[in-house]
Amino acid sequence: MNTYAVIDFETTGMAPEHGARPTEIAVVLVKDGAVVDRYQSLMNAGAFVPYEIQALTGITNAMVRAAPPVARVMAEAADFVGPHPLVAHNAAFDRKFWDAELARLGRCREADFVCSLLLARRLFPDAPNHRLGTLVSTLRLPATGRYHRALADAEATANLFLRIGAELRQRYALAAVDHELLLKIQKTARSALDTCIARHRQAA
Repeated sequence: MNTYAVIDFETTGMAPEHGARPTEIAVVLVKDGAVVDRYQSLMNAGAFVPYEIQALTGITNAMVRAAPPVARVMAEAADFVGPHPLVAHNAAFDRKFWDAELARLGRCREADFVCSLLLARRLFPDAPNHRLGTLVSTLRLPATGRYHRALADAEATANLFLRIGAELRQRYALAAVDHELLLKIQKTARSALDTCIARHRQAA
């Protein structure tokens, strides 16, 4: 398996286009079936953290004011990720913030996002729902700490991502699961999953 960078943001709101900014980021590097490195930091983007977000994450305005500036943290995180493919749970959310904050630095994303939420919907359709906490419980993955903190969520997503890879290898007798296949699966309807993987195997 390639090295993947599993990321998670905590933010002041849902969308950067509506003025939301990040308050925390974590990146967990996964290689050959194991977590091999981590990066985590709070960050100060000069944005107010609403009370409901403080209650959800435990990240207060005082914590953000004392944190390193957002530009420094995002530059460090981008350097840590490098060219590795990215993974996030509900990647549409994290991708928006990653791209928006890199654009402020004059930088661009180097690789595509894999979405563990979309992959889990294809592989584990009988889960009660596909929220990260539910999947951790349903699949009996290791507990990693308080949800809605970046490092705990990134590590939980990394564990889920590793479980997805193992499920694909076992269920379809695959020697390896490459990045191209993961991108295909997340764009494929669940009913067409077997066909998608068969075609990928034939083309390999």
